[in-house]
Amino acid sequence: MTRPLRIVAVSGGLQRPSKAAALAEHLMDLIADEVLCEQRLVELGQLAPQLAGAVWRSHLPDTVERELAAVEQADILVVATPVFRGSYTGLFKHFFDFIHQDALIDKPVLLAATGGSERHALMIDHQLRPLFSFFQARTLPLGVYATDKDFVDYRLQDEALIQRAALAVQRALPLIGLTRHAPSATADEAVAA
Repeated sequence: MTRPLRIVAVSGGLQRPSKAAALAEHLMDLIADEVLCEQRLVELGQLAPQLAGAVWRSHLPDTVERELAAVEQADILVVATPVFRGSYTGLFKHFFDFIHQDALIDKPVLLAATGGSERHALMIDHQLRPLFSFFQARTLPLGVYATDKDFVDYRLQDEALIQRAALAVQRALPLIGLTRHAPSATADEAVAA
């Protein structure tokens, strides 16, 4: 029997409820409709007090370490962040600064962002894609960008956005399928390499 894929979504949203978290969960659910998987949502806003002031991973509490390990051991990542001053949130970057630089090699990453208007949509390609290129991750072909008007009560309501999310996942499935057949390395093996 094939083990379920581990899908971890990271939301850079600073509050709860969060549109970024809602978008990340929607994308995870679409993937789960297609492949057998275990889902986990990491909400950075909930970790903020524990991340504040930390400069070394060894200084982080166990709760944050568990979330970092979950990201490093995931088979697929979904990342979603609100746009803040033209980029991802500082907390989002701070969290990923603690991820081992080899832990995401060849890992499929579905990129998503939320913002107040369409004018920030290119943030996915100009900010998120380069960040995950540094990690040598496989950023998936289509990113998903949502604005405030696409949500009602923190649920996606805009039909065009719902269709784009579905298309992003459908285009990602061949790469996700490759993940299922690739040998999986643990975070310790990646560090030792």
